[in-house]
Amino acid sequence: MATRLPFAFARDQQVVLDGTTLLAGPGGTQLGLREAQRRVGLALDLRFQLLEQADFDAALARVYREASLPAETALSFDLEEQAFARRQRDLLDEPGDAPVITLVNQLLARAVQSGASDLHIEPHEAGLRVRMRIDGVLQEVMDRADVPVRRIVSRLKVMAGLDIAETRLPQDGRIPLALAGRQIDTRVSALPGHYGERIVLRILDRSTGLRPLQDLGLSDQQQALLQRLSGFPNGIILATGPTGAGKTTTLYSLLQLADRAERNIVTVEDPIEYDLPGISQSQINAEIGMSFAAGLRATLRQDPDVILVGEIRDQETAQTAAQAALTGHLVFSSLHANSSIGAIVRLRDLGLDNFLIAASLRGVIAQRLLRRLCRQCRAPQRIDDAEQARIAALFQRHAVALPGQIQAPVGCAACGGSGHAGRIGIFEMAEITAEITAAIDRGAPESELKALALEVTETLTGQALQAVALGEVSLQEALRVVGDVM
Repeated sequence: MATRLPFAFARDQQVVLDGTTLLAGPGGTQLGLREAQRRVGLALDLRFQLLEQADFDAALARVYREASLPAETALSFDLEEQAFARRQRDLLDEPGDAPVITLVNQLLARAVQSGASDLHIEPHEAGLRVRMRIDGVLQEVMDRADVPVRRIVSRLKVMAGLDIAETRLPQDGRIPLALAGRQIDTRVSALPGHYGERIVLRILDRSTGLRPLQDLGLSDQQQALLQRLSGFPNGIILATGPTGAGKTTTLYSLLQLADRAERNIVTVEDPIEYDLPGISQSQINAEIGMSFAAGLRATLRQDPDVILVGEIRDQETAQTAAQAALTGHLVFSSLHANSSIGAIVRLRDLGLDNFLIAASLRGVIAQRLLRRLCRQCRAPQRIDDAEQARIAALFQRHAVALPGQIQAPVGCAACGGSGHAGRIGIFEMAEITAEITAAIDRGAPESELKALALEVTETLTGQALQAVALGEVSLQEALRVVGDVM
């Protein structure tokens, strides 16, 4: 492995060894320079480069991004070890700490480096299982019987500021972390179980930033529709889908399209996932009464033009959002619904009257994320005659041309044997036209509204099959995520 200074030393002394180049920040010290030269040896000439602070921070994060920690299988545990104090440090600072702290740091670091969205800590009868959700699929990373489960759970609760003495009630918290200078935010949920508390961490890597609109997987027609929706003077625009489908990213993209110079944009979020320049962002806190509904009511006194509400969860928030839309505000929000038109049924379920939905709703975006096939190892799928007939009927039902061959995952070194690399978004967008508004107002059922709003190919299943036809995703992945829904 290339010579590398300890991360904490490199950060504090403002020096980084990058191959045969010594990078120094504005605060680079003589101690750091001498130690770097000692490590590589006097026989090797080092090139020296002085960087601005921002460039040095970026280089530090890049060099240590793949920093490896000792394998957790090599750890042993002293069960008499005392409880540990709470310390907020970089995950790479503590390689020599107590085994429990080291293991927790390794698991968090591995989750971040793997691009996991969630980390599951699951006590069971025989010990502890740890799984990560990568590209929407859970993968087991550890299942051991010799680990002190309660102390690992306690360590995570201490880091999240939770009450370690309370093991009978669910608790929620957050852990602000850093990994090689990358800012990581995690939401922590603790749930009592039969064999101990189960911990799930939702991981948000703030260093990744927002993706440009064209990178989300939108077609040109869909991008044009988003542009039009973001330009409306009033109304509600909803993003729907399950947890982890990318709803927040889509809403943020809509905010980026809105005119921030001439319009006052205010958000109420839980949590604030990205800092958006020129936009006022507020964090809700249900414990002190700052709910989505309360935050939304407060923002209406801030002279807003555009309001983003993180999620519509209850009747009060839905009613307040609709009233805001009727009084000249453009409201963006997310809603848990299975499809774009399903959002209308969900709003009815939350207690909104048909006339209020018809008067306020302007558009709905339903979305899913599909695992993209690895381009290095994907191969044509072998299909027998009976399966071929079933697949042909599936494509015909959704008015998508049957491709000559369907690609399937194989697995290689480039994709870690999974056959997939990254994810691609599919979107079902319904703009609420005058005809649909009239149908909502008279209480039309979901099937009638869907026929009015969407062509067969514009549904989530139709969009997924088009991605299959292009060789971007496998048929199994498409059906796993969206199913065969008309």
